[in-house]
This record gives sequence, C-alpha cells and structure tokens, in this order.
Amino acid sequence: MTDLADSTSDASLDRTRRRSAEIEEQIASDPGRFRVLTGDRPTGNLHVGHYFGSLRNRVRLQDAGVETFVLIADYQVITDRDGVGQIRERVLSLIADYLAVGIDPAKSTIFTHSAVPALNQLMLPFLSLATDAELRRNPTVKAELDASGDRPMSGLLLTYPVHQAADILFCKANLVPVGKDQLPHLEQTRVIARRFDERYGRAGDQPVFPRPEALMSEAPSLLGTDGQHKMSKSRGNTIELTMTAEETAKKLKRAVTDADRNITFDPTGRPEVSNLVLLTALATGRDPHEVAAEIGDGGGGTLKKVTTEAINEMLAPIRQRRAELAADEGYLLSVLREGNARANAIAEETLSEVREAMQMVY
Repeated sequence: MTDLADSTSDASLDRTRRRSAEIEEQIASDPGRFRVLTGDRPTGNLHVGHYFGSLRNRVRLQDAGVETFVLIADYQVITDRDGVGQIRERVLSLIADYLAVGIDPAKSTIFTHSAVPALNQLMLPFLSLATDAELRRNPTVKAELDASGDRPMSGLLLTYPVHQAADILFCKANLVPVGKDQLPHLEQTRVIARRFDERYGRAGDQPVFPRPEALMSEAPSLLGTDGQHKMSKSRGNTIELTMTAEETAKKLKRAVTDADRNITFDPTGRPEVSNLVLLTALATGRDPHEVAAEIGDGGGGTLKKVTTEAINEMLAPIRQRRAELAADEGYLLSVLREGNARANAIAEETLSEVREAMQMVY
C-alpha cells in the first residue's frame, strides 16, 4: 500500500522535481502527448498571487500546445461553508479573469463541476478504492479538521481528495501542475487509478486511467501587502485583477516595509521589503537583486512607487480586456456552455468505460 505521506519526503520531492524537468523537455518537443487539469474554487476575485502562481503558467502550457482543462470547482465551495454565496457572479468573474489573462476557449476547456454529472458519478466507485484512514491523513483534510474547532467535518470535506481524483481522471489528464502542498492529493489520485485497474481486471491490458504526473510549480512565494501572510482572499491582503490602477496604488501605499532606507532583497531577513521587490521583478521580468540595487537607498516610499508602476503597467492590458469581457455576460456564458458540453462528452465516455470495466452495462 502506498504511503501518501511519502509523496512529500525530501527524496520523493527531489524525484518529482527531476521528473518535472524531464516533462518540461517533453512538452517542448511533443506537447500533444499531455493533457492538463487545473482550476480554482469560485470563492472570490483572483489576484496577482494567482496570476504569478498559476494563471501565467496555464497560458504558457496552453500556448505550447498542451490540451488544457480548467475547472471552476463550484461544488467544492460547499465542502467547508454553509452556503455558496454569490456563486453565479463569482463563476462569471473567474471566466472573465481566465480570458483576460490569455486562456483561449478554442484551446482550453473551461467548465464547472455542477454541470458535469458523469464526473461526479465517478465519486461512487472511487470512494470504494480509498480508505477512511487515507482520507483523514490527507494534509488538506487534516488542516481543515484542525481549524474547524468544534464544528463537525462534512462528508464532502472528508472525501475532498476523492473528488479531486474524479476531477483529474474523468478527462484522463496525465499532467497536473501542483505545488508541494498538493502532492498528496495527486498521489491519492494515482492510487485510485491503480486500484481501479487492479480490482477490475484491466491492469495488464490497456488501463482505464492514466497515472497522472506532477508538473511541479516553481511559483514564487508571494506574501500579501501586510508582509506577513501569504496573499489570500480571506485576509484582504491581495492586489486583485479587478482592481483599478488607483485602487492598486492605494493598496500598495499601505503595504508594510521597514525603517531601513537601503533596499535589499533578503526574503528571510526583510520579508516585507523583499516581497515588494519580488512583485516588481515578476511584473517586469527582472532579477529581484537587480531591482533592489537600482532602488538603492530610495527607501520604502520609492520602492512602493516603483512596485505600483510595475504592477499597473503589467495589468493595464489585462484590465482593459477584462472590462470588455465583464460587460458581455452572454459571451462569458457561451464560453462556459461550450466548455461544459465538451467536458460532458468526455465524462460520459469515461463513465461508459468505467461501467464496462465493472461489468455494469445492462
């Protein structure tokens, strides 16, 4: 039995990173051999942390020729919440963000959980392939349980890793961009795929499901404007893609720095200052040490000014395109309908294969 905790050991991480480097080389020479699944929960507006951490990479993979599926995980909103909130507005907002940053619906499939019944039906056989102990060991499940206090954990939250496996396997994605924290989820998916084929007799023949691999994200570790915590919608320390240039300037003007006027890039010793330097470097495609040296003894005020100019310049075309998209709800809905139709066709085909392998075709 695979120990899911091993997926984040130092040796395993080294192997995964080496394999990711090999995959990047394969993408450059033969992108058509890969199918990627990625996505977001519609819980609020996307921000520059999302852009630098995942959105930009999705566009890169798509434009390289990798078939890409982008999931709007609307069902996952209710894993740990009492309601869905302004779900429709948030789903449409996500679609506008995706299209504005360069995700092309002609190349990528954008779809929602709730519109693909066959995907969710895969949860039933998959649940029989995962143990209660495995699910409770999952880092995300454990973290949510620890943070819940006296609140009972919902069955949907407990089975969150299985739902993610259904997300990945319904379209037979063989590549999933992940960070270190998501590796146990991907390992659970690989375990479910292997166990399905072992149990239902196709392991020695053509397996029903691929064993998806990790494309390790080298996403920068961005802090929020408070300089203390990861950029997070819930903490209100983000620079959202929907913000105006003026709102961005106001947010960065309140960003935390320190008393030393000499600007350096030292993420450990000066996290607040270094975070603004890193934001500037990412927005301009420069080395952060070079950015810091150029500002020199200009102090926090100059740093904030430089960062604001860099972020606003980078986001200007995205914001303009996004405003046009947000004003055309009919187009956003048409993109989603087309994506849902494609996802449904693939999910139904996969479910038919699953039924056949389980001898449940009557």
